[in-house]
Amino acid sequence: MTEMELRKHRCCFTGHRPEKLSIPENRLALLLEAEIREAIGSGFTTYITGMAKGTDLVAGEIVLRLREQDDRLKLICALPYPGFGLHWGGGWTKRFQRVLAAADLTRCVCPGFSYASYQIRNKWMVDHSGLVIAVFNGEAGGTRNTLEYAARKNVPCRIIKPE
Repeated sequence: MTEMELRKHRCCFTGHRPEKLSIPENRLALLLEAEIREAIGSGFTTYITGMAKGTDLVAGEIVLRLREQDDRLKLICALPYPGFGLHWGGGWTKRFQRVLAAADLTRCVCPGFSYASYQIRNKWMVDHSGLVIAVFNGEAGGTRNTLEYAARKNVPCRIIKPE
């Protein structure tokens, strides 16, 4: 299969970290799961998560849980740089490690830390996807930048408004 054919079955996630979300995590998970199930129904079977706290990790956990009943589903973890995610508190690092260990593929998009590595990772995810599922509250930041990039690349976006 060519890259363009593979993209037709790949979906990536973008969204806010917990401190920018105005809804509880269990509500976020329900909204994300509904969008993921709809994407599965539309033929998307490979999911790419950027592995950040909040939206990315919750989405990755959902894909892994759904994969238990549907072996067509795959999860790719796109890390901005090696060592990302290993310093968080509040249980996030343990969740990160569980998702990473269960993923079908892991890709580090930059060789080391830089502030630009986050947006480079986000562009990589969009460039390898045919759909973006976003949790977006309208604020400036990485999620907005990713959605604007997806629009320039003509990649459709499904936006969950965390209200």
